[in-house]
Amino acid sequence: MLDPTICPRCGDRADAPIVAGDELLCARCEHRWAFLRLPLFALTGPSGGGKSTVGPELARLLREDAVVLEQDVLWTGGLRDDVDGHPAFRSTWLRMAAMIHQSGRPVVLCGTVVPPEFEPLPERALFSDIHYLALVANDDVLTKRLAARPAWRQWDDEERVAEMLAFAAWLRETAAEMRPPVRLFDTSDVPLGAAVDVACRWVRELLPPTADPAGP
Repeated sequence: MLDPTICPRCGDRADAPIVAGDELLCARCEHRWAFLRLPLFALTGPSGGGKSTVGPELARLLREDAVVLEQDVLWTGGLRDDVDGHPAFRSTWLRMAAMIHQSGRPVVLCGTVVPPEFEPLPERALFSDIHYLALVANDDVLTKRLAARPAWRQWDDEERVAEMLAFAAWLRETAAEMRPPVRLFDTSDVPLGAAVDVACRWVRELLPPTADPAGP
């Protein structure tokens, strides 16, 4: 059973995974099984910061080292809970990433998320660390980028744009105070290649020894 919340022996589903070193433990039957805890990389930031542009390049450049995924692919009706922080959505992604980690390759998750939305969840125990890099930009650049998006993304709503600008401002002000802190990179006036290079170095610097890239 790949789902880390389900015991492969008795089939019991845990509300909160129990991690014991490099094993998971079933509270019901006390069965232990090997589990690989790797770091998760959250490439985050406000909409318009550059995640959707940088992500595909990361997938190409890091394909030997990590699995790069787009968070919004699971933003479906069944996971759109009304609770602040969308814990059902976040928990689903953490379980998914933990399963992928069992192949030995860390996950880079591209999507808007901050530590208070991941760190308190029971599934956080499945990871050795979660690292956060936020791509940000000034208000004028964000507004221009959002306005240029196709209609189906619904960024013609002024209130929604204002909410995103407020989130971006909050993120810039509080990134260093969060636990863990969020690293920032401003994409306002830099070419795509520079943002990709920063994100690649961030991942490669923090890869565990068993997942070190083969190349330079």
